[in-house]
Amino acid sequence: MLQLSPEEIAETLTMITQQHFDIRTVTLSLSLTGCAADTVEGVAERIYERVTQSAEKLVETCERLAREFGVPIVNTRVAVTPVAEVAPAGAADLTPIAHALERAAQAVGIDFIGGFSALMHKGIGAADRALVASLPGSLSTTERVCASVSVASTRAGINMDAILLTADAIVETAQATAHRDGVGCAKLVAFCNVVEDNPFMAGAMHGAGEPDACVNVGISGPGVVRAVVRSLPDDADLTAVAEAIKATAFKITRAGELIAREAASRLGVQMGIVDLSLAPTPAEGDSVAEVIEAIGVERCGGPGTTTALALLNDAVKKGGAMGTSSTGGLSGAFIPVSEDAGMARAAATGALSLEKLEAMTSVCSVGLDMIAVPGDTPVETLAAIISDACAIGVVNNKTTAARIVPVPHKGPGETAYFGGLLGSAPVMSVNEWAGVRLVRRGGRMPAPLSALRN
Repeated sequence: MLQLSPEEIAETLTMITQQHFDIRTVTLSLSLTGCAADTVEGVAERIYERVTQSAEKLVETCERLAREFGVPIVNTRVAVTPVAEVAPAGAADLTPIAHALERAAQAVGIDFIGGFSALMHKGIGAADRALVASLPGSLSTTERVCASVSVASTRAGINMDAILLTADAIVETAQATAHRDGVGCAKLVAFCNVVEDNPFMAGAMHGAGEPDACVNVGISGPGVVRAVVRSLPDDADLTAVAEAIKATAFKITRAGELIAREAASRLGVQMGIVDLSLAPTPAEGDSVAEVIEAIGVERCGGPGTTTALALLNDAVKKGGAMGTSSTGGLSGAFIPVSEDAGMARAAATGALSLEKLEAMTSVCSVGLDMIAVPGDTPVETLAAIISDACAIGVVNNKTTAARIVPVPHKGPGETAYFGGLLGSAPVMSVNEWAGVRLVRRGGRMPAPLSALRN
């Protein structure tokens, strides 16, 4: 039997009650392979049945696990096969499928459902176009449906046509939810090198290489890491800082591994992965930006920020890899501006700029995340911002993404309010000298030479 010392028990209680440690999400990932039909309505009905039957006991199981093990499970979610992959031929409007996903999410009581998605990194199919065209209507008339598009990869290069199509959808979605500061865009993310087992929203989906059903868990704990770093003596060198973060990530990951195994066993599905990402929230103290500042940067965004973030990301991955052999998802540190109180503060004071966030994208998980920009930002500028994030991912063979919210009727310095875990964010200024001609050229930027690995 596992023996715990009083010190270990006290440490765990402190992590949970004072340092915001929790399991951020238990995500049931489902294949929609058997949901094809001749009509959109037929597909929608089959998807509804698939989700409600498979996820019927998800919330109940997670609530029981949280009580038994004393570790909060903040979100329960479902991810499905990219909807464009199962859409019927010739369909023009896939909004009924989004509505079916919404009804299914409500029926089983989950927080979000992801997978209203299209894979367009090498080419745009008819179903992909239909899905992107359906995004404004779908995201403005649902609360729990999340969408994603794959627009670039190291093996395929950057599909600028797909990026421009997505940017158009972002603008239309913002306008459709203008009364709520464009919140529909907070449920839409554009990916480079999209992963198949991501448990976090808005980008969660069920990849083609996954089993019929599995459980993927996303851990959290930036507050715990911040507390550990702050407890180090002032003369602790960077090696000592990295070792302390690594040890903490190991402890957090073990809890995630336990919950993932138990949830999968009780739901009768395979265990998928444990995502090691530090996912912040708007709560004070639960901030990746504050970890960066605890490492030694005066204010997140200042010189040294990228170095501190690189150290943090690497140490989290090393510690997590010791804690589980089932690593996956995005695994690292997230830097969403609106969902991280420290990031939002840094942006509001001018310490953190859009260009600095782009630099941070090269060393963190994902990158340009939950960024509010002026509502009158041109479509071409949004496309250029997304393409810059993709370029970092393509060249460095890593996952990058962009989740950008053009806030209608608001400009730099004003605040956008999204609510809940989505938080609030200052509207950031955007460089006016965008590559309009670049994105309007269209086509596909070829894959780098490093893609030739066969």
